[in-house]
This record gives sequence, structure tokens and C-alpha cells, in this order.
Amino acid sequence: MEVRNVNEVPAFITKDSSEIREIMAYRNSGIAAQSLAQATVYPGQSTEEHYHPRTEEIYYIEKGRGRIRVNGESRDIGPGDAIGMLPGDVHKIWNMGEEPLQFLCCCTPPYEHEDTVMTEGDTQS
Repeated sequence: MEVRNVNEVPAFITKDSSEIREIMAYRNSGIAAQSLAQATVYPGQSTEEHYHPRTEEIYYIEKGRGRIRVNGESRDIGPGDAIGMLPGDVHKIWNMGEEPLQFLCCCTPPYEHEDTVMTEGDTQS
């Protein structure tokens, strides 16, 4: 059995500018086909718009309030919301609240900087 605590894994900044704590992935466990991370976007900040050619993602909002745009469609999000994104879906998330926006991010295959393609466009809709 492998058990990891999010508070015991180091944070790093991903290519899309979010702060990530990779809870489980092949880099720190026996898990090979997916990764689970906790992402934080601070008040007034956002990720950079991007997509993943190979990776399927699920975001699960733990705390905070935000707005997400996927393939041009925008929606307000908050605790308990889950957002599914398929490979190629262009996405960006904004923190619209006063506290950090924190969410779990499950990726299959595991997250890789090399599978992140940055796109243009920084407008909020």
C-alpha cells in the first residue's frame, strides 16, 4: 500500500503557471498510468490558456471560487464541481475569489510539461 500526504510533497510551477503538488505519479510512487495532483491558483491570478494533445484531465474543485473556460465556453465554478477535459480541449482557469482556488487534477496519462501546448488569448469571458 502506498500512502502520500499532500503536505509532504514539494510544490512546483507547471508550464501553465499553476502551483502543483503531485500527490501520486510514476515520479514518486508505483502508479504508472495516471497522476493525481493538487493545484493552487491564488486570488487575482489565472493559469495560462493551454491544451494537452495526449492527456485527459479531471479537475475537482476543493475550495475557492473561480471561472473556467474550455473550448470557448465559460462557467463559474466552486467547491464540489468536477470538470472533465479531453485531449485537445483548450482550457484556462481564473481565481475569482478572495482565497486560493484549490483543486485536484487527475491526468491520464500522467502530467508532463512536454504534453502542454500554450495557446494565445488571455481574455476573461
